[in-house]
Amino acid sequence: MIKNTFRKYHRQIATLFCLPIFLTALTGISITIAEKRVHQPALAAVLTSIHTFKIFKLDAILPALNGLALIGLVATGLSMTGLFAHRRQ
Repeated sequence: MIKNTFRKYHRQIATLFCLPIFLTALTGISITIAEKRVHQPALAAVLTSIHTFKIFKLDAILPALNGLALIGLVATGLSMTGLFAHRRQ
């Protein structure tokens, strides 16, 4: 019963935060490529503003929400694995 509740919360969190977390990961990788491999500091600056959500004027709240969402996904995901379940003998 509790697993179903965690599955529901896990699905809701994942649906709500999949795009911001994916955008953060993609731009983080792209910044490194733009700076180190392609040597394009202007492109890296634009990607940094997207990565920190300054371009969307959400730089104050969205990184904290991304972090909380990842913690929530890890917590619900680990609870669904059964690693912490008390086994009856």
